[in-house]
Amino acid sequence: MYVPPAFRDDDLDNIRANIRSARLANLVTATSDGPLATPLPLFLDETEGERGVLYGHVARANPQWNSPPIGEALAIFMGPEAYVTPSWYATKQETGKVVPTWNYIAVHAYGPVEFFHDPGRLLEVVKRLTNMHEAPRAKPWTVDEAPADFVAAQLRGIVGLRIPVTRFEGKRKMSQNRPEADRTRVSAGLTASEDPRDREVGLLIPVQSKGERSST
Repeated sequence: MYVPPAFRDDDLDNIRANIRSARLANLVTATSDGPLATPLPLFLDETEGERGVLYGHVARANPQWNSPPIGEALAIFMGPEAYVTPSWYATKQETGKVVPTWNYIAVHAYGPVEFFHDPGRLLEVVKRLTNMHEAPRAKPWTVDEAPADFVAAQLRGIVGLRIPVTRFEGKRKMSQNRPEADRTRVSAGLTASEDPRDREVGLLIPVQSKGERSST
């Protein structure tokens, strides 16, 4: 991922938070037949290794697990994103030298992918993923509520994956490269949008409050 210095995010706490908030990732591996990619939920076990270990599972019928990877695997996590119209820029009125862009947060995690079939390990991964995504519900569902023989049969249809993370790339592109006036207008434009995704991004753009401006 191309990450200009203004958008680089090397803060491990930010990276972990972005991984937790990205509900769906993309697993990418290079193979002799070309690149393979699977959208899937992953979780990061922060207690393992120096940078943590990613866990998830794919369908047994998915050829990705049975295709020997060339080099490391890549897990892509996308955060909030929004289109930015140049009409919001103060610079548009001043010079007209503006173009559209996109604001977004992304994390790329790299590491050797390992696939496993052990039912006990698979059950643990499934339970952890389920508990993580059920937690916000008023009455969370648990795997233990399903019949044990049914769960065992479902586990036979998946393959677990483990990625010890060797490096992260974090990118937070939120108009940091624009003048304060442009950032303020972009934030205002996005937060006024009817699309909740735009409003989320608008609140992430760094702008000075009126109090901060008056005190300098």
